[in-house]
Amino acid sequence: MKLGVALGVLNPAFHLEVAVEADRLGFESLWLPEHLVFPVAMSGSPLAGDHPPVPPDTPVFDCFAYLSFLAARTEQIKLGSHVYLLGLRHPLVGARAVQTLDLLSGGRALFGVGAGWLESECRVAGVEFSSRGRRLEEAIGVCRRLWSEREIEHHGEFFDFEPVMFEPKPPTVGGPPVHVGGQSNAALRRAARVGDGWIGVGNTPAQSAELVERLDGYRRDAGSDDRPFENSVGAGVVSRDDLRRYEDAGVDRLVVAPWSRSPEAIDSLRRLAEELL
Repeated sequence: MKLGVALGVLNPAFHLEVAVEADRLGFESLWLPEHLVFPVAMSGSPLAGDHPPVPPDTPVFDCFAYLSFLAARTEQIKLGSHVYLLGLRHPLVGARAVQTLDLLSGGRALFGVGAGWLESECRVAGVEFSSRGRRLEEAIGVCRRLWSEREIEHHGEFFDFEPVMFEPKPPTVGGPPVHVGGQSNAALRRAARVGDGWIGVGNTPAQSAELVERLDGYRRDAGSDDRPFENSVGAGVVSRDDLRRYEDAGVDRLVVAPWSRSPEAIDSLRRLAEELL
């Protein structure tokens, strides 16, 4: 079981300290959430209830600029977006940001992407909400070509450009692995078709088992079940017994936040590392 650390539930003042300590302790990865902008009027929460899970004045950052900064202060730990709304950008922009992180980190980038749930954010960015899934899938394909082919020409539903060259290529051959977030059937099918992995949020072992079973079925249907694939799930405080239950559910990575208050994060990570790592 790989253990990642969730920076999204941490006061940004502690990001660097936690990143450096997580790297020292042997945690596998750091994950930073991402949005382009929060409109004042929000709706459409992906969680139970009527209200979105974050207020509009929540601090947000340029994900790959921030992760590149953390890359310069760490040595081994991988750095992932949890998740980057690629469909809100042109894939040339997203591919360049991820390529730069992978170069600066020595091949430690993990590219978590999602279609997004916030319709008003799409509207502000001038992107049609109803077609965001198709736009995301096309953008993923473009990114992979930019990371691997010498010359790229593309004529698709959403993006159209003449032959270009995109250098230098990322040190990760073929580009960093793409982990697709989301728990709807559409998101699971997308992960099965085009992902190198899937990212879930806050699922119990039982919930994870059900989602992984559905995902495995979609991968068989897509003919992609013979390629490497990782299942990642967010969790809070976990024990060794929890790890066994998640492993039995088919989970490969837990992204943890074992603290209740940000000032407690370092001590909480040390206790978890002593028990599990």
